[in-house]
Amino acid sequence: MNAPACDGLCRPLRTSVMKRFIALAFLPLLAAAPAADRYLWLEEIEGPRALEQVRAWNAETEALLTRDPRYEPDRARAKAILDDEAQIATPDAVIGDRVLNLWRDARNPRGLWRASPLDAYAAGKPKWTTLIDVDALGKAEGQSWVWHGARCLEPAYTRCLVSLSPGGTDADTVREFDLTTGKFVAGGFVLPQSSQSAAWIDRDTLLVARDWGAGSLGRTGRPRIAKVWKRGTPLSAATTVYEQDAARTPIGVSALVDATMRRPMIRAGKTFFDTDYLFRVPSGRFVRLPVPARADVVDVIDGRAIVRLNDAAGGQPAGSLVAYSLAALDRGETPRAEPVFAPLASQAVEEVEATDRVLFVKVLDDVAGRLLALSRGADGRWVQRSIALPANSTVHIAGVSGGRDLAFVTVEGMLTPPTLYAVPAAGSVTKVQSLPARFDARQFDVAQRFATSRDGTKVPYFLVTKKGAKRPAPALIHAYGGFRNAQTPTYLTDQPYRAGPLALSFVERGGAYVLANLRGGGEYGPRWHEAGVREKRQNVFDDLHAVADDLVRTGVSAKKRIAISGRSNGGLLVGVAMQQRPDLYGAVIAGSPLEDMQRYTKMSAGALWIDEYGDPDVPTDWAFMRRYSPYQNVKAGVRYPPVLFYLSTKDDRVHPGHARKLAALLKQTGNTVYYHEYLEGGHSVGADHAEDARRAALLQAFLAREIGPLDEGR
Repeated sequence: MNAPACDGLCRPLRTSVMKRFIALAFLPLLAAAPAADRYLWLEEIEGPRALEQVRAWNAETEALLTRDPRYEPDRARAKAILDDEAQIATPDAVIGDRVLNLWRDARNPRGLWRASPLDAYAAGKPKWTTLIDVDALGKAEGQSWVWHGARCLEPAYTRCLVSLSPGGTDADTVREFDLTTGKFVAGGFVLPQSSQSAAWIDRDTLLVARDWGAGSLGRTGRPRIAKVWKRGTPLSAATTVYEQDAARTPIGVSALVDATMRRPMIRAGKTFFDTDYLFRVPSGRFVRLPVPARADVVDVIDGRAIVRLNDAAGGQPAGSLVAYSLAALDRGETPRAEPVFAPLASQAVEEVEATDRVLFVKVLDDVAGRLLALSRGADGRWVQRSIALPANSTVHIAGVSGGRDLAFVTVEGMLTPPTLYAVPAAGSVTKVQSLPARFDARQFDVAQRFATSRDGTKVPYFLVTKKGAKRPAPALIHAYGGFRNAQTPTYLTDQPYRAGPLALSFVERGGAYVLANLRGGGEYGPRWHEAGVREKRQNVFDDLHAVADDLVRTGVSAKKRIAISGRSNGGLLVGVAMQQRPDLYGAVIAGSPLEDMQRYTKMSAGALWIDEYGDPDVPTDWAFMRRYSPYQNVKAGVRYPPVLFYLSTKDDRVHPGHARKLAALLKQTGNTVYYHEYLEGGHSVGADHAEDARRAALLQAFLAREIGPLDEGR
């Protein structure tokens, strides 16, 4: 599907239909807080008092950590790795006979949006033409633009809707760009900054979901109204084609278009995991596709919507793919589900991308990636072919060429640098580009292990250690455990949400790096996720404790020498874990975290996630949430592990007040807190590689100070 990507607290499917929009969030929604909340003032994002406190905490943290003699070498090395031009230029989109890519390096920190002929790209010899220099554009317009993607009008691909965010917020602006002239269209479509999405209906018509004025946003701050906007008319004249009932507190609507049939559609979230999908029929109306509750439309192929079932339905198990005829929908009939693919118990469908005739499906099998190519035969049955790729690796569908039935796929592992392959529907896989090794992998060992959680569940985790390192050694566990988001191993220098080169430096110095696959994620499909939601969330925390305990039991590490790291929902995870097992953990890294679960639905996009966590305003829900909410469970007299919070003021998805308030409360009760809040970057924190590199060095200094020094014994 033709849509920008998402990250953080969003649903994990790489299928581009709903990639970015399901997790957009916007300006904070403040409401009355309990009188006992002495730090409520820290929720005022740009409040002078709050920012003064943030600046003081930032200065304190920088003074402590930047004086580490390794800070500057670590920062410089991280920056060099992140800026290294030996990168794989993965496709942002393949449009006709061209490949689009956003390229970031030292000279272009915000990026060059560029295009190459498809044949040259597939041959590994791309010929790039710059379309937009994001840094130069920002300088010329006096804006700190961050790229949010582009949608180009099929099948001519001469006009695109370009999305740009000021400073990295989820809310952005949309402007029409002409690929033939390389310029924004004078008098063309322009959507001012908003929580919004837009899709082409035809050259002169857009489907738009945005803030239309008073009452047009739902409780989550997302649009609940979709309209059709005609060229040459004011935006105020756009015609409503769909509106959610505000009384039912819906998640919001997104405007989309599929890349194979080029059919506009509306994604209308009733809850985070229950969505209506409405397709435009020949009359111009948008008609709901009758998919089961909690099912996801993941792509469209051969006149059929491909749907992933998250509950068993129609004789198909949860996690299966089924197809619905859109022609039947056009005729006013009720389409029936056709079976496409059913995963085994050890498997989960993670990514789906359709070309004109082939459905590429990335499957996890005990967290190892496999790629399948499925096609529909004349008899209506789907035939699958397993693609020969390196085993025991992480596989990612980077993009597809619809007309050529060609997929571009990256393959990597913690010790294996990424390689880009061109995968045709039939015939041999060819290597397009392979990155050179950035370190000597022979000095490390990597293994997949399984810990036993409190209820007997086997929890997989990946362990990387340096050969000959002292045992027990300091350990760093990174985990997430939520929103069906699987944590798959990637190259040690290329882990943006795990602070990039931090993992490599940590292991080089004798530490043990762990990537844990906790329940709540998508590693084993819907059942794995369902085991960690709402009142079952303690399973996620137990899984993390089990992994850490397993490191102690096997002699890899020792109590109080284990650091835990999590970002976004993972920040909530580590905030809980440090309180439940202060005896076990020695340091905590919490990035862009949720911490106040009593008020999370009233802060930024929190109301989006009631399906995952529960509603604190419902007494029966708050009863189980109250038991773990970090901000409500700080106990006087208890010494918690030192914690480093990193986040962004511009994060309009997870409110910065979460980290600010917990930091203040922990400090007030005598605990050790490090704090660093970036002014830009949004939910992803770093707006460019320079900030990412500084963060990696700060985190390395923090770990060395609290559970190290790593390579000097103890």
